[in-house]
Amino acid sequence: MSQALPDDDDLAELFAALALDAGAEIMRVFHGGNPNARLKKDASPVSDADILAEEIILKGLARALPHLPVVAEEASESGALPELGGGDFILVDALDGSKEFLNKRDSFTVNIALVRQGAPAVGVVFAPARGEFFLAGGKAWTFSAEPGGKAPPRRDWRVLRTRAMPERDAVAVASLSHRDAETDAFLTRLPIKDVVSTGSSRKFCLVAAGQADVYPRFGPTREWDTAAGDAVLRRAGGIAVDRSGAALVYGKEARKFVNGAFIAWGDPRAAVFYAERAALSPG
Repeated sequence: MSQALPDDDDLAELFAALALDAGAEIMRVFHGGNPNARLKKDASPVSDADILAEEIILKGLARALPHLPVVAEEASESGALPELGGGDFILVDALDGSKEFLNKRDSFTVNIALVRQGAPAVGVVFAPARGEFFLAGGKAWTFSAEPGGKAPPRRDWRVLRTRAMPERDAVAVASLSHRDAETDAFLTRLPIKDVVSTGSSRKFCLVAAGQADVYPRFGPTREWDTAAGDAVLRRAGGIAVDRSGAALVYGKEARKFVNGAFIAWGDPRAAVFYAERAALSPG
């Protein structure tokens, strides 16, 4: 018999505590000397901060939720992938935005998410260098917290809501390290006034907070890159869709957890409107 999970708000609080602890280790390496950066098989960078932060999260999850399978970025690199069996599972990206981290920029994040029936149901995104926290449980919230500290009491969490897509002067967010010509072409077909460039899953959170309206990503990502931010966005009223207009699906074991292109919208009506009128669907 499967073990009952805590409710979604309690899970979010658990994930937040682990992210705060991981964030402290990340910042120790960030402010220290050589982070021992090297390249993985896919040519993406990894450092001691990635490894040490992931160890903290995995140990905490093993204590608190030993029955749940966990898919973590660095563990998967070494072939440590659990059998999911179609049930709930956890995705971990202990340091999303390694390039930003290594370049001493502050937009890297810690991501932990619970996937339920193929959708991200609970998630936390922590930007330790900025003290920004975004989380999704029964709702989407944000608060400020310091790495290694404690989350404020729930009464002090601020609810996040997306905004309606404006007919003009919309705001887009795009990747600092992975922006491409297809992204630029897409943005020219929308009523965009400003484009905010930032790294990591923080882009989802700016849309969730109503500070931006759309985040397109046409290059490859992994599920651990997107699940936590996607959870926050969904709980705030937004949606992330693939080229067909369907919501992103998680648990793609056969594809090694690789996502295709997607567009994250604060206003789900905009996803339909612009797909129909601006030919944003496949082809």
